Amino acid sequence: MFNEVNPFALPDKPVEECGVFGIYAPGMDVARITYYGLYALQHRGQESAGIAVADGRQVQLHKGMGLVTEVFTRHSLDKFSGHMAIGHVRYSTTGASQPLNAQPLVFRYAKGMLGLAHNGNLTNVTDLRSQLASTGSVFQSSTDSEVLVNLIARYNANSLEEALMKCMIDVKGAYSLLIITENALYAARDPHGFRPLCLGRLGDGYVIASESCALTTVGAAFIRDVEPGEIIRIDREGVTSTQGFKAQNPAHCIFEYIYFARPDSTMDTFNVNKVRREMGRQLAREYPVEADIVIPVPDSGTAAARGYAEESGIPFEEGLMKNRYIGRTFIQPTQEMREIGVRLKLNPIREVLQGKRVVMVDDSIVRGTTSQKLVAMLRQAGAREVHMCISSPPVLRSCYYGIDTSDEQELIAAKMPLEEIRRSINADGLHYLSLEGLLDIFAPKQNHFCTACFSGNYPVEVPRPKESGKYSLE
Repeated sequence: MFNEVNPFALPDKPVEECGVFGIYAPGMDVARITYYGLYALQHRGQESAGIAVADGRQVQLHKGMGLVTEVFTRHSLDKFSGHMAIGHVRYSTTGASQPLNAQPLVFRYAKGMLGLAHNGNLTNVTDLRSQLASTGSVFQSSTDSEVLVNLIARYNANSLEEALMKCMIDVKGAYSLLIITENALYAARDPHGFRPLCLGRLGDGYVIASESCALTTVGAAFIRDVEPGEIIRIDREGVTSTQGFKAQNPAHCIFEYIYFARPDSTMDTFNVNKVRREMGRQLAREYPVEADIVIPVPDSGTAAARGYAEESGIPFEEGLMKNRYIGRTFIQPTQEMREIGVRLKLNPIREVLQGKRVVMVDDSIVRGTTSQKLVAMLRQAGAREVHMCISSPPVLRSCYYGIDTSDEQELIAAKMPLEEIRRSINADGLHYLSLEGLLDIFAPKQNHFCTACFSGNYPVEVPRPKESGKYSLE
């Protein structure tokens, strides 16, 4: 996906989701701590960023388009005062990249001020928005998160915990939420636990974040994951947990481990780096190749490539150099720049590749365009053979729970059999990790994951293709 926000992004990958961070810590500089927490979650969304801070009387907000370092300055952070905060980094689908859609959303309702940050995607948002609008609700943004805001306001006769419980009845899909009022910080996770969320301790305060890497970045100690269907309240009395609706089996997003999450994060008891390494080992067991070197497509393919090399005994090498200075830009690329976009991001090391039989390990293939270019680059650099190993099963279906995986008609594995894909990318060999092999890594919790993008088995009902349209992925 070659988009305006990041025209140099590899076009053959699912696009980032969003990240949330919250803190309750009287006496600490909660705004700056949230800033650093969002910085650690920047990989989850580069379109916009925002922070809301509460001081017992009001909720202050600063948000804008861009990276965390572009939205916030020392001056903007100095303006905040308070003892708790929530923050958000965002990615959305094309067309919804607007300042109004940046989060957190802050509003006034019958019980005071409230701010909300959301990671996930509601699958019944169209029906909910229509129902709310027909009874007088007004919407300022195009995000499904504003539907949650309106539902909470509608249930204002109850406590916020009770309002969230009622929202869980109405809302379908994925949501990890952080909510801030003048006096308390709340967290909630959908009944299936699609998107990650965890709780940590910082001094006498508490931190909640999408990934544990954000906790360790700010010096917080990991306590536990927020349970599917759980609602947490943090205030001066401490942490209170209410267990709301919970699905029979969790449906944690398995793509978090394959691609999205940072390798140093641990989510729902599984460390991302260890899982990716084991994916590579399983690949080597399923698809042994006579080769001279194993190379990764950096960075998300690196751990799996190391695992493949360890299991196979084939030396690990860095055959592709990543340009780490190609970042976000709003400059529209020319057609010529589009053609060389992959080479701007990754460049082959001829001295490593020349004359070698190469196993190249990547995390996924979505449309196939990047894989084709990468194989061509390796051959131009002198590689004698190129075997492509993918540390996930074929992506066959779209995601409706918070990841932009392209429309199904754009997914190469949905259109072509394996041998045809191999020919289309001009590889000497192509192997995807089997779904069974992937799930075996998580034993004995194989049934705790959503694999809909591979299997088509959606844990929560999704719109039919003609109804789906383009969602705003929060």
